[in-house]
Amino acid sequence: MDARTGDSGLPDEGQRRTPRDLIRAPVDRFGIPGATLVLIIVAISSYALLSRQSEPGSLLKPPLIALLLVANLIPAVALMVLFSRKVALQRAALGGLGSGRLHTRLVALFSAIAAIPTVTVVIFASLLLQSGLEFWFSGRARGMLENTVEVARTTYRLEIARLGSDAVPMAGDVAGYLQQTTIEDPLFQEALAKQAYLRSLNEAALLKIGPDSQPQSLAVINGYVGMIDPRRIHVAAERLKNEPAGSSVDAQTPNRISVLTRLGSGPDTYLYASRWVDREMQAQMERASDVLEDYQTLQVKSRTNQLRFNAILLLGAVVIVGLAIFAALKLADRLVRPMGQLVEAAGRVEEGDFTARVQVEKTEDEIETLATAFNRMTGRIEEQTSALRSANTQLDTRRAFIEAVLSSVTAGVVALDTDNRVLLINRSASVLLHRGGEEIEGTPLPDLSEDLANFMRGDRPEADVLVDSGSGQRTLAVKRVRYRDGAVLTFDDITEQLSDQRNAAWSDIARRIAHEIRNPLTPIQLAAERLQRRFGGEVESDKETFERLTGTIVRQVGDLRRMVDEFSNFARMPKPVFREENVHDIAKHALFLHEVAHPALKFTLQPAEGCFAMVCDRQQLSQALTNVVKNAVEAIESRRNRGEHSLAGDRIDLKVSEEGGQLVIEVLDTGVGLPEERERLTEPYMTTRVRGTGLGLAIVKKIVEEHQGEIGFHDRPGGGTRVRIAFDTDKLSRLLSEPGSDNDRAPQDYS
Repeated sequence: MDARTGDSGLPDEGQRRTPRDLIRAPVDRFGIPGATLVLIIVAISSYALLSRQSEPGSLLKPPLIALLLVANLIPAVALMVLFSRKVALQRAALGGLGSGRLHTRLVALFSAIAAIPTVTVVIFASLLLQSGLEFWFSGRARGMLENTVEVARTTYRLEIARLGSDAVPMAGDVAGYLQQTTIEDPLFQEALAKQAYLRSLNEAALLKIGPDSQPQSLAVINGYVGMIDPRRIHVAAERLKNEPAGSSVDAQTPNRISVLTRLGSGPDTYLYASRWVDREMQAQMERASDVLEDYQTLQVKSRTNQLRFNAILLLGAVVIVGLAIFAALKLADRLVRPMGQLVEAAGRVEEGDFTARVQVEKTEDEIETLATAFNRMTGRIEEQTSALRSANTQLDTRRAFIEAVLSSVTAGVVALDTDNRVLLINRSASVLLHRGGEEIEGTPLPDLSEDLANFMRGDRPEADVLVDSGSGQRTLAVKRVRYRDGAVLTFDDITEQLSDQRNAAWSDIARRIAHEIRNPLTPIQLAAERLQRRFGGEVESDKETFERLTGTIVRQVGDLRRMVDEFSNFARMPKPVFREENVHDIAKHALFLHEVAHPALKFTLQPAEGCFAMVCDRQQLSQALTNVVKNAVEAIESRRNRGEHSLAGDRIDLKVSEEGGQLVIEVLDTGVGLPEERERLTEPYMTTRVRGTGLGLAIVKKIVEEHQGEIGFHDRPGGGTRVRIAFDTDKLSRLLSEPGSDNDRAPQDYS
């Protein structure tokens, strides 16, 4: 026998409701949806604000960026904390650790430790970045860089102008040479080279641009491959067309300072002149140009870079807080695991398993001390429980023996204490008192049966007690035995025994009455009929009275004869002859007889057609149904005589059905209903009508019992009576096949 499980001493969250719990409830319910909604709103608002049109290269204000960063970071962190809280609670519940508050507190602590400095660093980093960006992309920094580039460009332009101031006069001198000689003249080549030397030119060339826009070299000084680029020369010539006479334009020769100017000796003739440029100066100019170009590119992308950096800050902060929460969960699991083992072991002890132990880890801390003490406690409890189980086993053996003895007896047995509370009750007593499905032990006797309680208040050791049951009153033969700690009641149900005794007595009385009354009835009837025939025509004075009196005698004799026939039928009910019959036809015939006799009433048979085969005595079953329907008709007439009306009308419904191996016949009427003493309706000579003999339902009950059936009387919904007759078809089938059964007897008329 297991030890009895007591109430748990572990904390029950449902029993402790603190103000803090009242605050946690809405947080647990609406926290995550609320934080998610706030984060979505803030994210959408931030996107709408950052997506507004602005000038290229313009930056957002540092306070605005910091505000948006914090506005997105706080609900994100809050959502992570709330979600981790939910995860912690679930992990605690799966681990059997109760509320999981240690998990949630560690998560909250680590989240705060990680979130506060992270948010602070993010804000300062963002502000610092914004300050640097504002400085480097301010007008002052941009102007300084542009001025530096402009110095280099100005130097280049001055060199171009100085070269142009030498090339234009040289073009005039060369044009004068061509008027005196031709280009092919060696003296012209010498003069051209001298001009280049005197003007410190490194290269020079006379060019003519044809109709196809391709330059043709007429004369070249110090030429090299790639010096004359058709594309550059064409572009310079086009620019020169828009300049006044005596002008020059930059020919944009790589690694050179070069110009192109008109030559007055002919149309579309030009002088190309160039000088070497200092490589360091050229490199600085190129670097300055590249720096300015990169700066302008960065300035155009400054806002994008600003948003990317802050997004990285936001993502980094979220990752840091997430890692802190993850570390908090892991640390909480490590700290709570020993307590979880203790809780699990305590739960096993609570359920009666005293072999539960926890693993003691050599941590040399309070957890180790607690685990050792717990194991020592459960060991002591296991020893004591073993002794208790041994004692309880002996008690259970004795109790089982007593219960087996009590269960085997048919009499009801109830043991009571000094306060008349039930200590023990056997199955027979539960069935007799109709309390089979209830827990009766510990129930006061008056709650179990007021009639038995009244018997206990008396002094008689035994008596016949009437008790109320679900099917009516039952008669119990009760005996009482007192002992020091209470009393024991034993009782048997003698209701059927008394009923059989009464039926036997009434049958004997009915037989004697029928015998004593039937003998003089025939002479009386014959004498009255002879008086009518013999003296009916001779009586002249008060002839009407004579006929009325003799007619009354004849009618009353007929009534007495019918009454005697009922007595005879009740006293000498023949043994039923069982054959397989269609009960639907029997019911239809019984209903038809009354339907013809009472056309004002409505009779229905459900179903209207059908085959319900059952082994029975057709005449006896027909008589039983006829008597039940007759009682229903008389009940309706009694109601009508009282002047009462039924909403359902004057109707009688007969239903035939099969329910779980039983054939059920129900007769429902809208009559006056059942009397208060409905349990006595089937007793002989019990009637509620003036002219009734009280034998009709007694005969019905006798027929039903002969057919292994049951009859019950119930109230019809809406008023009236419902008579239910149920037959066990399997038992009746076995009766037909029993050897020695008399099933060939000729039918007898005992209606």
